[in-house]
Amino acid sequence: MKYRRFGKLNWNVSALGFGAMRLPTTGTDRTIDEAESIRMIRYAIDNGVNYLDTAYHYGEGRSEIIVGKALKDGYREKIRLATKMPIREVNIPQDLDKIFDDQLMKLQTDQIDFYLFHGLRKESWLKIKEINAIAWAEKKIAEGRIGHLGFSFHDTFEVLKEILDGYQGWEFFQMQYNYVDTESSSRTPGVKGLKYAAQKGLGVVVMEPVQGGNLAVKPPKEVETLLGKSKIDRGPADLALQWVWNQPEVSLALSGMSNMNQVVENVASADRSGPGVLTGDELKSISNIRDAFLNHGFIGCTACRYCQPCAQGVTIPEILALYNDYYKNQDDSLGQQEIRKQYEEIIDAVTGADKCIRCGQCEDACPQNLPIRNLLSRANMSLTQK
Repeated sequence: MKYRRFGKLNWNVSALGFGAMRLPTTGTDRTIDEAESIRMIRYAIDNGVNYLDTAYHYGEGRSEIIVGKALKDGYREKIRLATKMPIREVNIPQDLDKIFDDQLMKLQTDQIDFYLFHGLRKESWLKIKEINAIAWAEKKIAEGRIGHLGFSFHDTFEVLKEILDGYQGWEFFQMQYNYVDTESSSRTPGVKGLKYAAQKGLGVVVMEPVQGGNLAVKPPKEVETLLGKSKIDRGPADLALQWVWNQPEVSLALSGMSNMNQVVENVASADRSGPGVLTGDELKSISNIRDAFLNHGFIGCTACRYCQPCAQGVTIPEILALYNDYYKNQDDSLGQQEIRKQYEEIIDAVTGADKCIRCGQCEDACPQNLPIRNLLSRANMSLTQK
């Protein structure tokens, strides 16, 4: 495992962090597979991962419980633990203590090493100031209940700058960043945000380095052709991770791993990582691939309709087409609003992505071997703002 300096802290963090948002599930009810999740987490720690990230609502509230169980038998002492305060759940200041105490109980710990305000945007930043949440967190730090304070973020560079400049006690923050999401948008502050935070001495935790899996699925033909012509001899997930690790401002990349193969592959990938690892030819090829993704989308769905009919009535090809268009318009908020409107008008409540029960029959029939269940879940989040 390779390690990197975590901002201005006198501590080195593993290049790969374990994100406990997409733990493996069983059956059609999406119940987290507890035994397999614990096995995966412990494998990662045994192989050098020393940063573990979860949140109050991950896994419908089960993630923190399973993480707490995984960190028994001496594993808690081997890692730094991160979890998050769901600001949208806080209505009165007393809710902060109620949620925090619940987290400590579920995680079976008396301290959170890295504590984040979850998913900050302009509106939630105003709420934090209104409920005096920073003073609350500072008190927890003084009591030894919180080690370091930060936040995860989903907004533009301008909003990030306002938050970073508005409080001098931040020690780290978490942002969406990958070789497609490089420009400031409503989802990410982009490379400007990365560099600005690093200049202030913050540790920068990157989430979605593989764009929620979009950069690891079978790509559209145009992108696949570019990959074939490039001088890149890496798998798509490894390529996306190495691009993030290639930048010295990044402290670590979080991966939300859903099976043991992903853990093994990502640990091996992290062991090959470092600033400046990618060659000039590789970086040029990645730039061309990025442009192709933005022009053609992420999903190599050919609309062959082998996945139809779905037993639940989900109109899979139409949903994936709109999801593709949504990301092709990532720098056009009005365009994305129009696509959401189309989804609402065309894909009615009976055939929407949220009706998927994850039976997997569509994936068995798909000649492109697409992870349709995961794609439908992401489409539902993006197109309905859930």
